[in-house]
Amino acid sequence: MTGLPADVWQALGTVLDPELDEPITDLDFVESCTVSPDGDVAVGLRLPTFFCAPNFSFLMVADAYDAVSAVPGVRHATVTLADHHASDEINGGVAAHAGFVGSFGGEATAELDELRRTFLTKAAMAGQDRVARPLADAGVFPEKLAELTLGEVPPSEELTRLRERRRWLGLPCDDDAPLLLHLDGSRVTTEQVPLHLRRARLQRVGIETNGEYCKSLLQTRYSAAAAGRS
Repeated sequence: MTGLPADVWQALGTVLDPELDEPITDLDFVESCTVSPDGDVAVGLRLPTFFCAPNFSFLMVADAYDAVSAVPGVRHATVTLADHHASDEINGGVAAHAGFVGSFGGEATAELDELRRTFLTKAAMAGQDRVARPLADAGVFPEKLAELTLGEVPPSEELTRLRERRRWLGLPCDDDAPLLLHLDGSRVTTEQVPLHLRRARLQRVGIETNGEYCKSLLQTRYSAAAAGRS
C-alpha cells in the first residue's frame, strides 16, 4: 500500500480505542477503507458487540473522521459504524459535527473530554509498568528506579507510547522527566516505588485482559457472520 491509501491507513493507526489504549487498526475495528483517485475516503468501522458503550464508540468514529480528514490529499471523508445499536445517532452526529451531546439529544449531558482523559490517565499509569518492569526484573533497585529519567531509559516503542500519553495529559515527558510519576506530576519516592509499580501493573493487566477479551468477541462475532453468509 502506497500513496494516499497508505497515508489514510497510517492516520487510522493513530486512532485509539480509549478503553483498550490500542489503535483501531491493530484491533481489526476497521472493516473497510476505500480511497478514490479524487481523494474521497470512505471508512467503515465495526466493534466487538452490538451494545458497545456509545461514548467509546462515538469517540472512535469521531477521532477516525478527524484523523482521515487531516490527511493531505483527502478531499472528503466519510466514517461510519456498522452493526451497533446507536449507529444512526453516531454516524449522523459525526457527519454533522454535532458532538456527543448534539448527537444524542437529551440522552447525553456532557462531551467526552473528561472520559478521554480518564482512560489516557490509566494508560499512562500502565505505561510506567511496561517501561519500568523490565528494568526491575533485571535487578534495578527501587532507589535507582526513583531517580531514573525518561532520557536514561533505553529507547523503545513502549517508552514512546508513554511519552505520548503524558504529553496529552500535560505531564512531564521530556528527557529530564522522571520515569515514575504520580498522576499529579510529582515524583515517586524510593519508598513508594514497590506499591506504585504494583498499582501500575494492575492497571496494565486490566487493560490488556480487557483487550484480549474484546478481540475474542470481535473474532467470534464476525466469524459467525461470515459463516452464516457462506
